[in-house]
Amino acid sequence: MATAAVQTPSHNRVEPGSSQLAAASYPQIATPSIPDANKIVADWVHSLNKIFSSSDFSGIERIFLQGACWRDQLGLSWNYHTLNGPQKITSFLRESPKGSRINSISIDENKPLYKPHISSVDYLGKVTGVAAFLTIDTDVGRGRGIVRLLQDQDGKWKAFTLFTAMHELKGHEETTKANRPTGVDHGGKPGRKNWQERRDATENFEGELEPTVLILGAGQGGLTSAARLQQLQVPTLIIDRNPRVGDNWRNRYHQLVLHDPVYYDHLPYIPFPSHWPVFTPKDKLAEWFESYAKLLELNVWTHTNLKAAKWDSSKRQWTVELERIKMDGIIENRRLHPRHIVQATGHSGEMSFPKIKGIDEFKGDRLCHSSQFKGANENSQGKKAIVVGCCNSGHDIAQDFYEHGYQVTIVQRSSTYVMSSKAGLDVLLEGLYEEGGPETEDADLMFMSIPNAMLKRMHMDATKEIAKRDEKLLVGLEKAGFKLDSGPDDAGFFMKYFQRGGGYYIDVGCSQLIIDGKIKVKQGQGITEVKPHGLAFADSTELEADEIVFATGYENMRGTARKIFGDEIADSVKDVWGFDEEGELRTMWRRTGHPGFWFFGGNLALCRYFSRMLALQIKAMEEGIMKYEDP
Repeated sequence: MATAAVQTPSHNRVEPGSSQLAAASYPQIATPSIPDANKIVADWVHSLNKIFSSSDFSGIERIFLQGACWRDQLGLSWNYHTLNGPQKITSFLRESPKGSRINSISIDENKPLYKPHISSVDYLGKVTGVAAFLTIDTDVGRGRGIVRLLQDQDGKWKAFTLFTAMHELKGHEETTKANRPTGVDHGGKPGRKNWQERRDATENFEGELEPTVLILGAGQGGLTSAARLQQLQVPTLIIDRNPRVGDNWRNRYHQLVLHDPVYYDHLPYIPFPSHWPVFTPKDKLAEWFESYAKLLELNVWTHTNLKAAKWDSSKRQWTVELERIKMDGIIENRRLHPRHIVQATGHSGEMSFPKIKGIDEFKGDRLCHSSQFKGANENSQGKKAIVVGCCNSGHDIAQDFYEHGYQVTIVQRSSTYVMSSKAGLDVLLEGLYEEGGPETEDADLMFMSIPNAMLKRMHMDATKEIAKRDEKLLVGLEKAGFKLDSGPDDAGFFMKYFQRGGGYYIDVGCSQLIIDGKIKVKQGQGITEVKPHGLAFADSTELEADEIVFATGYENMRGTARKIFGDEIADSVKDVWGFDEEGELRTMWRRTGHPGFWFFGGNLALCRYFSRMLALQIKAMEEGIMKYEDP
């Protein structure tokens, strides 16, 4: 007898082809006795270094708990891995061509924060052990890490999580601090050019100059990756079809303000100043991006379109045709030969616009996707607006309509995870990204050191705490007919973001408008037809509208690659976003399956962090340290 397929609830939905990440479990441990945290960590580090020096990886099981994770970024291999359990760690090291590429680790004692200290591995503080920051030395580079040790039932201290990440290549360190350029060559040199002349020549790639890397998109992904590559002395060109750097934010809807706080959003090398607002308006961010590109001397060609791109597998380089409208209005056509192209067009791809009967027959004032919405019209009292979609953009647009006098209905097709900005960010970012918190580099290391399966388990408890603080808000929304969920397996916001890139709203005011009935909710009904003056639904009801905005999200970045580069390239790369079988995000900031082609995107924090990782991979290839085919 056939059985009906079980439909996955929307809050557990994953990107096609990605894995449903299972939450980690906390081990059964002894009540810890911690007489000397320094000695506990020192003894463990000594044991691991003995394994590295001897290449006898059978000892891994003696110093890692069952259920332990080793998360590594470019230290053990040229990839990102989360190795679950001592058996997996052992087999990975044995099967690696060079065994462990990490030669040794040391306790980092440069700050009090780094030194061995008592620390909990769970959100509730019930599973306690010892943690310490580490420095790592590999065959080709140096890096940092964090270890968290727990005491097993026999009283032995073993690793529960180990994180290692390469931060620099030996002999190819960034041109910062002690390695900064002099800025001038003193002495008598007839005909030498001044800084502005040299800058113009570099920015325009005059003469025989060619970029090694071509980046598509001058948003946070393009700017941060170019900044990192420049500090590694890799010639890089960003192109963007918009007239100005920052237009990708400047041109979005009128009332857009970042939902992440400033402490979480700093860019590499130039953090936001201390007077910067907690939440950044989109136009202010656009101005900052424009200044950032200037101050870091990034090579950016705006008003530039990629007309053609072809990969030569024998030469391992691209031939690209660019059309650039210069400042004086002259159209310039350039042919360049970069060895790498980075698609930094946003972690989302093309807009997801549903195909609905009658969509071309709408006779109202406006029907558009949220990415095309510039703002509610003035003097619109009494007009009717429908917003389809209930994530951040949908709520912000509905609120904008309400504030301009519209009668607004928001259409919620499934369920949404909602948390207030204050409760959510206070709980999730506490101790990391906050006023007076750790330096951003340290906070990033601490956040990345938590394997995603463990992060999911921690956030199951954190999500309960957020819901407790938001109880009045959530009860009010449910009474208003708004359907809520708690994220994948009740793990909340971050897991929804990583798992499918959306499905949540960080409340900055719209929820109360829904609770008060000032914004109506149409819940759980599919749209059957766009009428000349509204929408028809599966329950045979209709809603009138003068304006309809579809805040229905975006396609996978691979779809954008197909549109820009064609089927051959798109078919050779992997899908982007969502978890792989190890619990790492797929394809982003790492090799895509096609040599010389990279995807780069994410929020400002992810771009800040992974721009370094992308740049290290490209620099290593350019210096012959790494081959694309290397594991």
